[in-house]
Amino acid sequence: MRSHELLREVFQKTSPKQVAAELGLSLSMIYKWAEPDEGTGSGTANPLDRVEALLRCTNDTRLVQWICQRAGGFFILNPKINRPHPSYLIPATNEIVQEFADLLAVIANAAADNQITPKEAQKIRARWEVLKSVTEGFVACCENGNFSELKEHPPGLAAKN
Repeated sequence: MRSHELLREVFQKTSPKQVAAELGLSLSMIYKWAEPDEGTGSGTANPLDRVEALLRCTNDTRLVQWICQRAGGFFILNPKINRPHPSYLIPATNEIVQEFADLLAVIANAAADNQITPKEAQKIRARWEVLKSVTEGFVACCENGNFSELKEHPPGLAAKN
């Protein structure tokens, strides 16, 4: 889906007039965001296109992570999978189990004194992010029938603390 198409759908649920008022922009500008900007349309570069351009020129996914956190979620980069090789299924499954065990160990150590310090919370968050990434890679491999990428580049090993 293209950005202007998404905005058009969003504006069916949220009034463009309300968006214009809250952002301090003209209503015509908001409507232009929902039009194609291909030289032939009268649209203008909308915020989604600008964020995409910023991501492309910086190549820094922290921008996306920040937006996801503001929306109450998180960002996990999809793994690149090229060639099928189902023989790595068992090691990939074991890696998820190990990452989950590592997360539980960090949680148990942090909670041993019935309190969690900010530093301990950071360690828990870091292990959780690794587990999510490893699991997402596994799920993507399941969907594509390809486990060679997990064998060649195990996502959890580089990120361990």
